[in-house]
Amino acid sequence: MKYFTRLKYSDSFWALLFLSPNLILFLMFTLVPVLASFGFSFTEWDLLRDPTWIGLGNFKEMFSDRIFRQVMGNTLYYSLVSVPLGVAFSLLLAILVNQKLRGVKFYRAIYFLPVISSTVAVAIVWQWIYNPEFGLLNYFLEFVGIKGPNWLGSTKWAMPAVIIASTWKGLGYNMLLFLAGLQGIPEMYYESAEIDGATRMRKFFHITLPLLSPTMFFVVVMSIIGSFQVFDLVFVMTEGGPGRATSVLVHYLYQSAFEYFQMGYASAIAWVLFFIVFGLTLIQLKWSKQWVQY
Repeated sequence: MKYFTRLKYSDSFWALLFLSPNLILFLMFTLVPVLASFGFSFTEWDLLRDPTWIGLGNFKEMFSDRIFRQVMGNTLYYSLVSVPLGVAFSLLLAILVNQKLRGVKFYRAIYFLPVISSTVAVAIVWQWIYNPEFGLLNYFLEFVGIKGPNWLGSTKWAMPAVIIASTWKGLGYNMLLFLAGLQGIPEMYYESAEIDGATRMRKFFHITLPLLSPTMFFVVVMSIIGSFQVFDLVFVMTEGGPGRATSVLVHYLYQSAFEYFQMGYASAIAWVLFFIVFGLTLIQLKWSKQWVQY
């Protein structure tokens, strides 16, 4: 008995020893900065002088800030459009590459390629596609008799342009998740439905979607979290313009911290963003029992 006790403690020691580099780095670069930002959210700090305690001043200022309300609206707009669009198209792609076709592995790799591509490179390519004078998109629109807009220079079209580019980049990741879910559905369900004379649409809505609901739930939750954290495409493609038409919460957070040097205000925005994402996730977890079929 003592031998097993010593072995147990020995295993724990070695486990902690091998995990310690990761734990130390997590404490240094994640946990400590997160806790520090919580403290800074109650202060006024410009990086040059010592932080000054102002209590809830940053949060009060935030909800009376016109720019904050605008970027919050932009973030909601981006999320409400990009999430359903991305989920629908990635599911469609997953169904297509789940067929027994020649070269299907090649198509899967091609569709996944944007996911592993550099976001900056993707943004620059889409900037060229959206160019109003020599971009491919306006060229094809003009070819069919439609005059294309100034995509990234228009307050009306800039956000849809960013959403299209973002959706295209993330399709492959969600496609892979849906593909794994589709391949986990037993074939006998479809065979039984075919014997009963079920059409493709009936099989999709009565077999595929219900059995795919756990995967769907995961994809929706992660897509919503990701949509509230979008930054890199916005920063490279539009820098939040024109007229803050594409400025989102994380972009405004970045500006507040590293352009306006309002570190306390930026920390407050970060924590508001955290509570929004946390609240939305809790709501989805509560609703998951009603529509997820395990």
